[in-house]
Amino acid sequence: MANYETLLLDEPAPGIQRITLNRPDKRNAINNALRAELLDALQGAEEDESVRIHVIRGAGKCFSSGYDLKSDLGADQPFYTPKGIGLQWAKHASAGWMSLWDLAKPVVAQVHGYAMAGGLELVGACDLAYAASNARLSHPVLRVAGLPDFAWFPALMSPRHAMELHVGGREYSGDEAAQVGMINQAFPEEELESRVLDIAKRICEVPPGVVSVNKRFVYTAMEMRASRAIVRTAADLQNGAHLPSGLTPDDIKAQVTAANKARPQS
Repeated sequence: MANYETLLLDEPAPGIQRITLNRPDKRNAINNALRAELLDALQGAEEDESVRIHVIRGAGKCFSSGYDLKSDLGADQPFYTPKGIGLQWAKHASAGWMSLWDLAKPVVAQVHGYAMAGGLELVGACDLAYAASNARLSHPVLRVAGLPDFAWFPALMSPRHAMELHVGGREYSGDEAAQVGMINQAFPEEELESRVLDIAKRICEVPPGVVSVNKRFVYTAMEMRASRAIVRTAADLQNGAHLPSGLTPDDIKAQVTAANKARPQS
């Protein structure tokens, strides 16, 4: 396995590539270096027959606190995204996360602690998602800056539940997230890792071609329900010239950073 600066890779069981977001001192905040390495690890395993499934988790106390707003997200982006109507970053983030939907091999999110903002967007990019019952899943940016960058919620959740998240700014426990379809299942925190590995092992028992065609079929059905159009429209609507209440991008960074600091650290 490749050596990365922001990721740890291991093989907890045959066929399973486990990817650990490894910035615990930054609460696994997602900068462009991490995104580049994550995409490289996922895409690089597409032709590796020893890898059948990916599991993504976070090091330390949480899955991810979101995008690293102290970094320059406009610099050193891992792939080209054209500029145009709307914020380029939102279009770029959406394109990157939707590329996980196109991988032949399934990607599983294993969430403990909390997944906030961009961290929750990464959860939506994964094909399957499991969380600790006491995990907390939220997108505080919705309360200060309009739409998410990767707005997957109306595409995968019911309109009522997506509305509660978008308009109500609700934070969900792992158990609640499972009930509303934000994730697949929630498990007691002490069982999370073993239960996720059991699920991944079960998937590894199925021939890769069968897994791939079934994954493609589900996303085809989603696309017929306009899932990608929903995400892309949200990115186009993220126009920096029309931020609510005259907020500037720096104002948004300050408010989201304050929200992150207010979260319990344990």
